[in-house]
Amino acid sequence: MSRTLLFIVVSALCAWVSWASLANPRVHGFYRFFAWEAMLILILMNIDRWFVDPFSLHQSMSWLLLVCSVYLVVAGVLQLRRGGQTGERVPGDSRHAFERTTLLVTTGIYKYIRHPLYSSLLFLTWGVLCKDPSPAALLVAGIATLFLVVTAFVEESECIASLGTAYRTYMSRTKRFIPFLI
Repeated sequence: MSRTLLFIVVSALCAWVSWASLANPRVHGFYRFFAWEAMLILILMNIDRWFVDPFSLHQSMSWLLLVCSVYLVVAGVLQLRRGGQTGERVPGDSRHAFERTTLLVTTGIYKYIRHPLYSSLLFLTWGVLCKDPSPAALLVAGIATLFLVVTAFVEESECIASLGTAYRTYMSRTKRFIPFLI
């Protein structure tokens, strides 16, 4: 399958998942879509280099970041399923069921960071960049990172609106993406 066709197919899937958000730049799903697109471009840029020179420093860094990415997404999803309760969808709500938690999850990985799923995407982005670091790939990784950071900020505003003071208190004792750092 050509890269162009793969890009079109995966972009169409991302658009389908994000459809309800794409018309509203005030929701986090709008920015997440563009982060996904930049990540897809980065993956397609570096796909031929995935297993080249497997023991080089940049490949070792890549695999370390990719393993961290997998850990974060698995830990985040499992904790959300255990601790969050899915709220009802209201008209105009573009969030998916797993995003409409009515209970603030503050255990497991969420005890240390507010956005393990976005952290996972950040680690994925930078892990893919390390496969074949180039100026063009660095630019695309930077764009994906920017959109993921904006996504997290917008989602935090949504969480404050729905969870109030409890979320503000939670924000004061956790980091956004990396435990004890940022």
